[in-house]
Amino acid sequence: MLLKQYKTHFFNTLKNIQDEQEIESFFFILTEYLHNLKRVDVALNPNFKLSDEEVNKWNAILAELLQEKPIQYITGEAWFYGLQFEVNENTLIPRPETEELVEWIIESQKSKVQSQKLEILDIGTGTGCIPISLKANLLLANISAIDVSEKALEVAKRNAASNKVEINFIQTNILEVEDLNQNFDIIVSNPPYVRNLEKQEIKKNVLNYEPHLALFVEDTDALLFYRKIAQLALKNLSPNGLLFFEINQYLGKETVELLQNLGFKNIELKKDIYDNDRIIKCSI
Repeated sequence: MLLKQYKTHFFNTLKNIQDEQEIESFFFILTEYLHNLKRVDVALNPNFKLSDEEVNKWNAILAELLQEKPIQYITGEAWFYGLQFEVNENTLIPRPETEELVEWIIESQKSKVQSQKLEILDIGTGTGCIPISLKANLLLANISAIDVSEKALEVAKRNAASNKVEINFIQTNILEVEDLNQNFDIIVSNPPYVRNLEKQEIKKNVLNYEPHLALFVEDTDALLFYRKIAQLALKNLSPNGLLFFEINQYLGKETVELLQNLGFKNIELKKDIYDNDRIIKCSI
């Protein structure tokens, strides 16, 4: 079978559950993953032939896509801030909104003395996408990263190695930590923030496949992680230090009020590329 013939089958099979743009994106991700063919290579090789074994591989992946399994979990990889990351069912898939968080942190340091050695902590690191991207751009920074999940940290460590950066990974439950035992210039976190009441808004590919431990909080205390991390930041941020959060789009006002009540200053709330309240910066 020719690849262009399979493409027609691929589109027809998925058209009832995905829009055409998404299907096209999946198709070219898979041509590169399975055949090392970029979009331009496919165009230049209209008669590229699939062996029976290759057709079987495509069919197996197509069956997973029909179950709305995320393409990143099928290929085992995702791109974030120009870097490649391993992902699996123990880690959230890195998202564009979080790239904006990383960008804001890097921008906040551009006016600083380049020789300054920053101490940075990421809480709830998952794939390690935040600390690894920061380290790749803030070369002198010493960066630590915490996660409660041992399996997520195994992935994060492999991602640090493959991206050739050094991160100090720590397994601990941040809710049980009373003191971080050192001061940090930057503390950043993208903690669980989706309330159970919002589950009906979550797409099936997220709800059925991504780790709930990293996604959801109880409706009754949705800001649990923000309160705890902010309290630690009061103890462990350096005098000119900054606290950064990715937040629930529906709880921007409440998160700002929490930080104000704890005594934080210079609180900035920014919208993401989709015009939702998404990231916060503040200082002590």
